[in-house]
Amino acid sequence: MAGPAGRMMAGTGPDHRSMDFKGSGKRLITHFKPERLTIYVLLLCVTVSVALSVVGPKILGKATDLVFAGIVGRQMPAGATKEEALEAMRERGDGSVADMLRSTDFTPGKGIDFGAVGEVLLLALTVFVVAGLLMLAATRLVNRAVNRTMYRMREDVQTKLSRLPLAYFDKRQRGEVLSRATNDIDNIGQTLQQSMGQLINSVLTIIGVLVMMFWVSWLLALVALVTVPLSFFVATRVGKRSQPHFVQQWRSTGKLNAHVEEMYTGHTLVKVFGRQEESAQQFAEQNEALYEAGFKAQFNSGIMQPLMMFVSNLTYVLVAVIGGLRVAAGALSIGDVQAFIQYSRQFSMPLTQVASMANLVQSGVASAERIFELLDAEEQEADPVPGVRPQELRGRVALEHVSFRYDPDKPLIEDLSLKVEPGHTVAIVGPTGAGKTTLVNLLMRFYEVSGGRITLDGVDIARMSRDELRAGIGMVLQDTWLFGGTIAENIAYGASREVTRGEIEEAARAAHADRFVRTLPDGYDTVIDDEGSGVSAGEKQLITIARAFLSDPVILVLDEATSSVDTRTEVLIQKAMAKLAHGRTSFVIAHRLSTIRDADTILVMENGSIVEQGAHADLLAADGAYARLYKAQFAQAVAEID
Repeated sequence: MAGPAGRMMAGTGPDHRSMDFKGSGKRLITHFKPERLTIYVLLLCVTVSVALSVVGPKILGKATDLVFAGIVGRQMPAGATKEEALEAMRERGDGSVADMLRSTDFTPGKGIDFGAVGEVLLLALTVFVVAGLLMLAATRLVNRAVNRTMYRMREDVQTKLSRLPLAYFDKRQRGEVLSRATNDIDNIGQTLQQSMGQLINSVLTIIGVLVMMFWVSWLLALVALVTVPLSFFVATRVGKRSQPHFVQQWRSTGKLNAHVEEMYTGHTLVKVFGRQEESAQQFAEQNEALYEAGFKAQFNSGIMQPLMMFVSNLTYVLVAVIGGLRVAAGALSIGDVQAFIQYSRQFSMPLTQVASMANLVQSGVASAERIFELLDAEEQEADPVPGVRPQELRGRVALEHVSFRYDPDKPLIEDLSLKVEPGHTVAIVGPTGAGKTTLVNLLMRFYEVSGGRITLDGVDIARMSRDELRAGIGMVLQDTWLFGGTIAENIAYGASREVTRGEIEEAARAAHADRFVRTLPDGYDTVIDDEGSGVSAGEKQLITIARAFLSDPVILVLDEATSSVDTRTEVLIQKAMAKLAHGRTSFVIAHRLSTIRDADTILVMENGSIVEQGAHADLLAADGAYARLYKAQFAQAVAEID
């Protein structure tokens, strides 16, 4: 259950930075560099397709002129020229009609030339078909470029997550990180697939149509351009209003996912402690926040399209009126006006499409911002190249004046020194928060020491690669984790090489897991999920211990590893560990009696310092901190076992 601290933690961090739309957009574009060839072919296809599309209305205008010329010519007396027919009309008092027909290429006495009209229409059909096929190819190229880019981005995120220090995940909810790695990348992919090709097509269409409009009539082109500043003003104003809401929408999505994931994985505890209503209330609050952000984002961006349609219709009216006047004056043919009206539609449509895509683009860039925040997160220190390794791994560990702090202002471990000989078992005890687990995290280099150094067989572990260091350490945590698969596969996960079924079963027997595994219907081939359903908490712990044994480590780390097994099973495990620990250095963090009794050395930690160390009997005789812990925590356990 997420308490106030958990909820507060989910709202901290870089999510509160304002959206850098331009910077994130440019950075997203740079991710397409490996797809340069595909993009070049895409641009070629779209350019040719748009060029053919904008030529189409001009060709159709020619067909209209042929039909109109045939209708006019059929009503004129044959044998006269066009100029003679127009002069006769002026003499009859029809001068305005003669002026209008001046731009029409008709032949008196000749009707519609259906052959010529058919050829023009066939040419127009061919142009539009080729344009459509090229646009189809461009769409396929867009999908290819986007999917490949998203593939690489997922790889980048996965690689980044493996390089992030443990501190990064300690400060963030797991659902929030998962939301960035899944929802945000999916949203970027969908945004690019829906908008990338259309955006390129719209921009090129605007350019191509603008050229054709000036070619047909520069005056009408200027009339059409009058409304462009208004379109730009509408798009920018609406975009600025909706962008912060898209940022908040995806931020709220991450928080809601984190809450759902947390409540699902901990649903048993939620029910045990009767927190269903509180959980439902938190969900309702976060769901309401997501609804509000989503509604505002979609509403503000959604009003852009009707506003742009209004501007488009305004352009259409102006072009129709002034174009009609130009036809009446004989400066333009009817076909040219028809073509220009189509061009005005073609000019307004991409502007409207670009504006309507603004909500998609803003949403995608908001997700890209969250991905880039993850990719820009501070990584753990790089491994030295080349890394140093001990000549022979024996397990001698030394801590020399080690200091460490999670918070720079709050020291946790100060000037800690310790030497552990190969094959020795060291038990670490102390109250909660004393630094027991922190000590192990420093040894594993999950965190780096703030001062001093830790050596393994005389080599500073900071000079070793993390993989080299951790390959020699087997670790079993209090919180067990199993992967989806068979029990045999889960045990074999600890091995760095291919292992046989016999080796897996031998490790299970050493951990006393063999007995319960064979009682299962499919034995070692029993399939379990990542929640370990079908096996108890203690049985899961035995599987993880068997996994550690199979790795054959030089150093064995058990962090409360036997906390989930009963006392009798723990005694059996301790006997097995005593046999397997021969030649291995073992660090055991535990509060259980048998672990502490069998240890070669017991370290008593308080406030990040070792206050006592020695054997069990010696520490009891000293009647110090260990004796107080022993009497308080273990007296009842001694009575039960004895």
